[in-house]
Amino acid sequence: MLFNIHALDRTDAGDLRAETRSAHLEYMAGFDLTYAGPLLDEEGAMCGSLIVLEAEDLLEAEAFAAGDPYAVAGLFERVEIRGFRPVFGPGS
Repeated sequence: MLFNIHALDRTDAGDLRAETRSAHLEYMAGFDLTYAGPLLDEEGAMCGSLIVLEAEDLLEAEAFAAGDPYAVAGLFERVEIRGFRPVFGPGS
């Protein structure tokens, strides 16, 4: 099943995203992701993450999200994980 991970950075995170980005990208490369990328604020600066991945169940998706170096470093203010059924685009 596909899962959507929507994570928003803490407003006081400062340079934490930049400091952990290489570890985050290395972690992401180890998984089969449908798509993933940064969310952008009004000025075009990264302010969160959107990831769609295939997982056996919600527990597996939660474990994936918890292992992300961004999450481990405490970058995110809020993370939501939901099942996802594509209707248009890749995987539909």
